Amino acid sequence: MLCACGFLAILSTTMAKNPVLPLFAQSLGAGTLGIGLVSALSPLAGVIVSIPGGMLSDRIGRRAMLLVSALVFASAPFAYLFVSGVWSLGLARFYHGLATGVFMPVAQAAVADAHSEAKGEKLGAFSSATLAGRFLAPMLGGAVLWLGFPAVYVACGLAGIGVLILAWRLPRFEERQKDAGPRPAVLESLRQLMASRSILAGCVLEAGILFAYGTFEAFLPIVAKTRGHAAWMTGALFSVQVVTVAVTKPFFGRFSDRHGRVGQMLGGAAVMACALGAIPWVRELPGLFALSVVLGLALSVATAATSAYVADLSRQEERGAAMGLLGSIMDIGHSAGPLAAGGVAALFGIASAFAASGIVLLGCAWWVIGVKRRSQA
Repeated sequence: MLCACGFLAILSTTMAKNPVLPLFAQSLGAGTLGIGLVSALSPLAGVIVSIPGGMLSDRIGRRAMLLVSALVFASAPFAYLFVSGVWSLGLARFYHGLATGVFMPVAQAAVADAHSEAKGEKLGAFSSATLAGRFLAPMLGGAVLWLGFPAVYVACGLAGIGVLILAWRLPRFEERQKDAGPRPAVLESLRQLMASRSILAGCVLEAGILFAYGTFEAFLPIVAKTRGHAAWMTGALFSVQVVTVAVTKPFFGRFSDRHGRVGQMLGGAAVMACALGAIPWVRELPGLFALSVVLGLALSVATAATSAYVADLSRQEERGAAMGLLGSIMDIGHSAGPLAAGGVAALFGIASAFAASGIVLLGCAWWVIGVKRRSQA
C-alpha cells in the first residue's frame, strides 16, 4: 500500500511539473527568471519540511503524518485552478512541495521500521514505485495537456485523492513502534543526528549523487542539441535511465542487505562520476544511450544503499528525523547542482561543468571513506 501511495503521490506532483509548469508560467507572463523561481519552490519546500515532518512522525506516528501529506496531495492540485499570476502559481507549487517533503522521509522510515532484515530491498522496491510514477507523469501530463491546463491539474487531483484513500487505509505503524525506546527531546534528537558523522556521511554522499544528477538533467539536453539530436531523442535518454533505475533498484538494495552498504555506495558514486565526465566527449547517439544506462545503473547501485545505510544507523524512535535529514540534504544537493554547474559552464564551458560535478561527487565519496576509517580506528 505504501508503494501504491508513493506511485500516485509522485505521479501527481510530477505531472503538475513536467511538462506543464514552465508552459503555464509562461502563459501567465513569466520570463526565464520567473520560470526558474517557480520551479525551485517545490524542492525548497522539501528542504524546509523534511526534517520537521520526519521528527513529528517519530512522536505522533507515521500514519498521522502520511495522512497530513495525503491531504495536501489531494488538495494542492486544485489550487492551481485558481492561479491568476506568477506569484500565486509559485504559492501553489510551494504548497504542493510540502506534501512530497513530508511524505517521502516518513514513508521511508515506515518501510525501514517494518523490515529490519531487508531494508535495502524494501526501500528499493518503494523507490521503484515512485520512479514508475515519475516516468509515466510527463507522458500522461503531455497527453492531457491538449485539453488545457485545468484538465492536467484535475488529473493530478484525482491521483492525489487516490493517495488520500490509500493513506486512510494504512495500518497504525505506531503500534509496531510500541517497544521503541524513550524518545529524546526534539532539539536533543536533532543534535544527536547532526553529531553522528556516519549518518551525515550517508546524507552528504546522497547529496553529492543528486548534485551530479542535477547537472546531468540540466545540461544533457544542451549537449544532445549541439550534437544534432532531436529533442524527443533526448527525452528517450532520460526515459531509459529512469527505467534502468526502477528495474534494478530492488535488486541492488537486496545486494546491499547481503554484502554491506559502504562499498556499494562508494562504487556506485565512482562509476557515476566517470560516466558524467565522459558525456560531453561522446558525439553519437548510441554512445549517449550507453552512458545514460551506465549512469542510471550507478545511481541505482549507490542510492539503493545510502537510504538503507542511514536507516541502519538511526534508532527506530528517531528514524523519521534521520530520513528527513537525508531528504533535506539531498534536496539541497539536487538544487545546488544545476546552479553551480551553470556557473562553471558560463566560465569554462559545458565539459568543465560535467567534470566539476564529477569531482564534487568524488570529494563526497572521499569524505565518506575518511569517516569510515575514523570510526574503525
